[in-house]
Amino acid sequence: MLFQSINPNDLSVVAEHETMTDHQIQQVLELSEKAFKHWRRTRFTERAVLMNKVADLLREQKETHAGHITTEMGKVWQESMAEVEKSAQHCNYYAQNAEQFLREEFIQSEIKRSSVVFDPIGCVFAIMPWNFPYWQVFRYAAKALMAGNVTILKHAPNVCDCAKAIAGLFKEAGFPEGVFQTVIIDIPKVEAIVASDVIQGVTFTGSEMAGTSVGAFAGKYIKKSVLELGGSDALLVLEDADVSRAAQVAVQSRMLNAGQACNIAKRFIVEEKVADTFLTEIIQNIRQLKQGDPMKEETDIGPVARIDLAEKLMGQISDSVDQGARLVVGGNQDQCHIQPSLLVNVQPGVTAFDEELFGPVAAMTIVKSEQEAITMANHHRYGLDASIWTRDLDKAAHIARRLDVGGVFVNTHSRSDSRFPFGGVKKSGYGRELSVYGLKEFVNIKTLIIES
Repeated sequence: MLFQSINPNDLSVVAEHETMTDHQIQQVLELSEKAFKHWRRTRFTERAVLMNKVADLLREQKETHAGHITTEMGKVWQESMAEVEKSAQHCNYYAQNAEQFLREEFIQSEIKRSSVVFDPIGCVFAIMPWNFPYWQVFRYAAKALMAGNVTILKHAPNVCDCAKAIAGLFKEAGFPEGVFQTVIIDIPKVEAIVASDVIQGVTFTGSEMAGTSVGAFAGKYIKKSVLELGGSDALLVLEDADVSRAAQVAVQSRMLNAGQACNIAKRFIVEEKVADTFLTEIIQNIRQLKQGDPMKEETDIGPVARIDLAEKLMGQISDSVDQGARLVVGGNQDQCHIQPSLLVNVQPGVTAFDEELFGPVAAMTIVKSEQEAITMANHHRYGLDASIWTRDLDKAAHIARRLDVGGVFVNTHSRSDSRFPFGGVKKSGYGRELSVYGLKEFVNIKTLIIES
């Protein structure tokens, strides 16, 4: 079976990749098991040298890796370059901090010596998405490897060049054979890998539907798992907000990566006293965006990653209009290029409110009060992030505690940062990436009691 990498800008075939046989998959698993026996005994300082080398290589080869991203999934050039740099910074972060984060913790007790230690668990199987094909991989891999685990990556079929290039980076940096491996496989092979005794943890980022299956496999075979699934983040604009700034950042957030991110503002929930002003500003900001070839530096919005995704998005727009929403800007399609769009009068029961729209389409809902804004924000099966726009910071802090999400951002947009935990509640998944909390997801938190 062949996977094709197709450039979404012009639908040309970039490369073809042969999927792996059962025998090849078994060899990968056996090599991971062998590598772990050695890798778990290495010192943090040894691991850090290699991880910093990966960061150096990412920066030295930045344009090459950015080219893989833009060509395979259509991210505009500036954003691809930024993604490579962010991945490098993340490698440096865990190289610098992993030892401290996993240091033995001593517990005061009547026992001579009591502590908690953090040991690696083995091989982490990662199933990663195409929308941030470098960042998503390094987000989990840097911490997994610095903790002393090894890993096998199954990347999305449309970004196999990215997957192979990342594997090449770890090899070039000097990581021992088998510590980081990638498999080119189709979905039916996933369960067999999860079932293997070699695999001790599973991390998945992607759709709710696929995450349900992966979570079920992990539960069936008793494997620790982390799921980072969909998001339909609310952006609350209260009547005392800096409306102009809120509108500017709302558009920046919603149109990032052509709208293909889980943790960006998708539902604009606006108090009616400032709704007209906010709408005018949003339309103006959307119309200023330059759409076109993602390789050109002046382009703000490139294509969505696949033609089937573009067609699904257009269907969601059409359904929303049929259900009572009004399209006020955008709504046109040219193959994978979807014009940046805005729907208003979006209420619960409308597709643009109830579903995740994975593309450059924003949905605006007008509410009468702060309390209604909170209710509307929480009225969703997803709970990843949210943002609040108000000049009253005490009020913002109070509202933040009432939002059923994994992260709240006041007067700024949602973003992932190595220093802060990232993840959601409800159907957005469970577990955390990033920070000390993400690092401890795939370690054995072991009690150590010593008496004289």
